[in-house]
Amino acid sequence: MAEIRIRNTDERISGEEQVKAFLDSQEVLYEHWNPDKLDESLREKFVLTDEEKARILETYDAEIRDLASRRGYQIWDIITLSEATPNIEELLAKFENVHTHTEDEIRAITAGRGIFIIKGTDDVGYFDVELEAGDVISVPENKPHFFTLMDNRKIVAVRLFIEKDGWIAHDYSDPEFQKA
Repeated sequence: MAEIRIRNTDERISGEEQVKAFLDSQEVLYEHWNPDKLDESLREKFVLTDEEKARILETYDAEIRDLASRRGYQIWDIITLSEATPNIEELLAKFENVHTHTEDEIRAITAGRGIFIIKGTDDVGYFDVELEAGDVISVPENKPHFFTLMDNRKIVAVRLFIEKDGWIAHDYSDPEFQKA
């Protein structure tokens, strides 16, 4: 289940309803899908064949199509990151720059853990959203954020897009932002 840490105060928010309420107040969509639907053999697997990726998409087809119909997504795929990912350090360095997109960035975590760092309202500032299997998040378009892996450095997620080109990252410079 997702957990939030507000960076300015180190306050932690946990519990599905509290997390959802906080993220709603920041215009960030949060949902939770049942992680137990996924075949046990795929729950801790971070190097996937195309067939295994297709099985994950098939498992969550109803949830994906429901979300797509509500929010206008046209295409989706699976991303997997782990120590086995070629150029993992370069990819993470790219992800770990604060940026925005011209469409929302949505991820449905199916295995592993990741963290979005998001710029909230002026009174909140930056906050971390720690995600694990079952968590679904959508960072709104033009909202400054970045993504990185948690300590286990492994994640599998469904990505949804309105247009593939809409997901291009645009760097966002913010002198107030501190990585740690």
